[in-house]
Amino acid sequence: MAGEFIGGAFLGAVFGELLRLVVEAKKKAKNFKPQLEQLESTLRNNAKVIEQIEKYNEILDHPRSETQLLIEKMQEGEKLVLKCSTVKWNPINRARYADKLKKLNSLVDRFFQVDMQAQQARDNKEILLGMRELQKSFIACYSIGDNNGKFNQDGIIRPCSVPDLPDITPGLDVPLEELKRELLRDGKQVIIVSAPGGTGKTTLIKKLCKEAQVEDKFKNIFFVTVSKPHDVKVIVQKIIQHMGKDVPEFKTDEDAINDLGRLVKEMGSQPILLVLDDVWSESESMLHKFKSQLPNYKILVTSRSVFPKLGFEYNLKPLNEEAAETLFRYTTDGDSYFRDKKLVYKILGMCKGSPLALTVVGRSLCGRPAAVWKSRVKEWQDATIFHSNTDLLVCLRSSLDALDDKLKECYMDLGSFPEDHRIPVTALIDMWVELYKGDEDDLYAILSGLSNVNMFDLVVTSDEGSYHDHFVVQHDLLRELIIHQSMLGPVEKMKRLFIEISGNNFPEWWLEQKSQPVNARLLSITTDDTFSSSWYDIEAPAVEVVVLNVRTKEYTMPNFMEKMVNLKVLVITGCGFLPVELSNFQLLGSLPNLKRTRLERVSIPLFDMTTMQMKHLHKISLVLCNVGQVFSNSTFQISNAFPSLKELDIDYCNDLEALPNDIGNIVSLKILSITNCHKLSHLPDGIGKLVNLEVLRLASCTDLGALPDSIENLTNLKFLDISECLSITELPVQIGELYRLETLYMRGCSSCDLPSSITNLKNLEIVQCDEKTSYKWEELEACFPTLRIDVPKDVNLHWLYK
Repeated sequence: MAGEFIGGAFLGAVFGELLRLVVEAKKKAKNFKPQLEQLESTLRNNAKVIEQIEKYNEILDHPRSETQLLIEKMQEGEKLVLKCSTVKWNPINRARYADKLKKLNSLVDRFFQVDMQAQQARDNKEILLGMRELQKSFIACYSIGDNNGKFNQDGIIRPCSVPDLPDITPGLDVPLEELKRELLRDGKQVIIVSAPGGTGKTTLIKKLCKEAQVEDKFKNIFFVTVSKPHDVKVIVQKIIQHMGKDVPEFKTDEDAINDLGRLVKEMGSQPILLVLDDVWSESESMLHKFKSQLPNYKILVTSRSVFPKLGFEYNLKPLNEEAAETLFRYTTDGDSYFRDKKLVYKILGMCKGSPLALTVVGRSLCGRPAAVWKSRVKEWQDATIFHSNTDLLVCLRSSLDALDDKLKECYMDLGSFPEDHRIPVTALIDMWVELYKGDEDDLYAILSGLSNVNMFDLVVTSDEGSYHDHFVVQHDLLRELIIHQSMLGPVEKMKRLFIEISGNNFPEWWLEQKSQPVNARLLSITTDDTFSSSWYDIEAPAVEVVVLNVRTKEYTMPNFMEKMVNLKVLVITGCGFLPVELSNFQLLGSLPNLKRTRLERVSIPLFDMTTMQMKHLHKISLVLCNVGQVFSNSTFQISNAFPSLKELDIDYCNDLEALPNDIGNIVSLKILSITNCHKLSHLPDGIGKLVNLEVLRLASCTDLGALPDSIENLTNLKFLDISECLSITELPVQIGELYRLETLYMRGCSSCDLPSSITNLKNLEIVQCDEKTSYKWEELEACFPTLRIDVPKDVNLHWLYK
């Protein structure tokens, strides 16, 4: 049997055969039972590990030289075990073969204990594979602001996965059954669920998609949030990404639909359900494009509008009184039990059975005294209707008005970002630090407070004590409320200007503007995929924050920004699959007060970067950007471009292989964060000249081989993160010179050796690591009397589909 596996043998098969023989031999060779039982225990304890090593060797196309010795020894072990079953018993044979079995057990066991231990190989290869697949799928999801991205069993993000449901969903059982009956029967291809905003359409559809009968019939469910304005090409790209295919670039909607049709036909007769969530009235033509003559293909649409010509219409009614009371009681944590019932029923009536209103209003009243409840009801009764069908908005506005002034001001800034996009917390903090002059921790507390009253969802991705990867997800109706409230009054007196440009159609007030400047402190401009970058001039001297949301492949920065002498923060976000190619970027060099810049999904021409100098810039964040061409070019001097930089954040920049050599000349730098840059292989020795550096993050730079010896000069470093830096196998001896280091994160670094000099870090207070690494630190605890060793649970990835 063993001979069949020689040469290209699978490790798992050889391993399994040896285990089988050991179990059988135990019954026959009773004189060797203790040794065989020990060998069986060793094999069983490591069966899963062996299986996974072989699996990932195949997937990663790695040579199996490191496991070949084990394969050969196990094949020899098979012969040994068979011999033990038939050998003539005598004291000499017993001692001889018992010793051989012990040596075989020792060899197998040692394989999992020494430097080449199989468990570590499995962990590292699994993580490395996951990192690579995660990065590709994450980039696609993140870049289009998708809120549905979710991991499936193979560890790959599926951007069209059905999102999770809220904790409770009262009042949906009847509409669920009615809608399920229509979906499962051979009726019309398109089903439209219509209702006003905040009524629970999306929740109903999510619940429907998770029904067992629906999942059994539709093995392929694609859940896509459409948003406004719709983009057929992006929708198709999401679906293709979900299918695990390479995502192409489409020139036209027709190209995208044709490619989708081809892929769907390849799927054969498998039933398909396409969910298009949050479709606007002007998107009816788009819905026709997704119709098909294919059998077993249905489209489920949610919209505030009706489309009678398209298919079956289902009108979702508001929650009845019983369901509304159940939800309200839940969101107030039971407070409504102890209030005047007439008062509670007034609130329920004003919320009009809207789950969104009940949730927001309930959270805003939770724990508040009775006087506040009565005051809030009076405000609603006295409110003036400011929009058609606005009873719901009146309720929501009251929750907005109940916020204190600072919370409300901060909350209103959320309208700067596109509908249905995750909003990075770092972007909000950057804006608020300059607009409201607050401490970053205090401003994050404001975010938490707003989340606690359900003004949005704050998605916390880890327990690192940092908001580096946290996001805000907002209901589109609340975003509408922000924009409506911000746009009241004359344009020239507005604090914030939220501008959406479709094609080249600028707002009339912009075209009519003469010499009268606008006085807004915040300017947000969102352009669609047909915008030509032909700008009209605007006078906005008071603007301190500019947010540009871009959907075109190429984008020219507007010249009027040169006159924004008070501009302090610039946020540019590419909202498509491919990085936006920026031009005219060098104009930023003329802005004397620009302190913070965040670029996401952007590619900057080399010429612009080598010819500009941003003397006063304190922070630059580069997320999903193409930076390799610039950073690797010898003509680019980062210390000349950003001489006063205090913080440099680089995240998911997949073409970054090395940092500029002169980065060490930016002696003002205090925070250097380079994360998820898997091609970064080394750090320049000049990094040791960053004598004021306090924070160094290098998490998930999987190809980074080592920390440079010059790290010993970073004597002001307080925080170091090398988590998931899988290629770092040892910390340098010089790390012992970082006598001010307080926090060290090294999750996923169980193969990383600790030098003896590590005990010199007398100010070290926190080490966050995996369980294996924690054993190494526990052996050194006597050297660190105040050290806390944290072994966190799995990273929270729910933010990918919130």
